[in-house]
Amino acid sequence: MARNRKYQSAAIRFGPALKAFLLCLLIGGSAVGYVWQKNQIYQLGQQIKLRETTLKELAARNIALEQQLQEMHKLPFLELKAKNFGLAAPLRSQVWLLPEPARGPLRPAAEAQYAARENPVTSTR
Repeated sequence: MARNRKYQSAAIRFGPALKAFLLCLLIGGSAVGYVWQKNQIYQLGQQIKLRETTLKELAARNIALEQQLQEMHKLPFLELKAKNFGLAAPLRSQVWLLPEPARGPLRPAAEAQYAARENPVTSTR
């Protein structure tokens, strides 16, 4: 004798629906993961591009500075630096002499420690 559908267990009735839901969840999760991964690859590519551009700029600046250093080591530049441009020592009236601050007598380290231990405010008898 055939049994009616109303007597079937809940697991048998909801089994196919649960399988379909899990399959959709798997496919949807995979799609979200794929999009996230592509986004991460794009962002990392942008960071690499920015850093490569910065590296090229720094390399060009380094080359320019090396050329400038080579120019400064050449004889005409050094001769120009060696010339006296009318500079002289300052006059006596242009110099301010500042007195050194007074120094107190130096105590030995042991005496300073003894004085710190004998403080009457903190000692208890």
